[in-house]
Amino acid sequence: MKTYSPKLRDIERRWYVIDAQGAVLGRLASEVAKLLRGKHKPIFAPHADTGDHVIVVNARGVRLTGTKEQAKVFYRHSGYPGGLRRIGYARLMAERPSLAVEKAIRGMLPKTRLGRQMFKKLAVYDGATHPHKAQRPESLELGRLPKWEGLPKPSVPPAPAPKSTRPSRRDRPDGEGETTAPAGGRPAKAGPSRRAKPRTAPAKARASTARRTASAGAGAKSSPRGRSSAPAAAKAKRATRAAATETAEKPHRRRPKRTTKEP
Repeated sequence: MKTYSPKLRDIERRWYVIDAQGAVLGRLASEVAKLLRGKHKPIFAPHADTGDHVIVVNARGVRLTGTKEQAKVFYRHSGYPGGLRRIGYARLMAERPSLAVEKAIRGMLPKTRLGRQMFKKLAVYDGATHPHKAQRPESLELGRLPKWEGLPKPSVPPAPAPKSTRPSRRDRPDGEGETTAPAGGRPAKAGPSRRAKPRTAPAKARASTARRTASAGAGAKSSPRGRSSAPAAAKAKRATRAAATETAEKPHRRRPKRTTKEP
């Protein structure tokens, strides 16, 4: 059997309200610390924060057993030499009962960054009211564990947006949605367009085509697309020039007259 390790998607945090009226401080702190750490869940792991949010109301009604109220002392230090302060719990419970509850719960959490993160999920109030109604907290009796309802259901990803039904350029049959364009231009899309103008060959292209056609001669053959074949025209021109050179008469060289010396 593999060891289970809780994942972030398996953690579902809920909100609970605990009434501390007439509760013993130590027992209240142990129950709240258990909820903050998540030890009431089967997926608890000491290295993860799997706990829930806890709201403690009526902290003024917390009591101490035995002679703790007179003998127990709350210490704090300012950080400077001689900055130690002592406050008896009788005075602390009368002036700031929420601080006494927070200190008792903090002492039962891990003394690490994880424990400080768990402590941030605690809210303690002296009276019976709290400002967390928007979170819809559930009331929980002291000593009763909340019911486990299993792992949260995985969220269904949103459905992808429907794609357009218009076929792409490759999926269209040949010639569909296009009209023939004049020579030298691309096929234009079907439909009227104010800016669409017939494309014609530029002036330079027309002039070069005329020159190539004239130089080809009468015997030059044109290509199937109506364009003149430059190699064929040059070949015909060279053949004509060679024939004219062969048939031309060579100039007669006159030999110098011999002069005879008289005896």
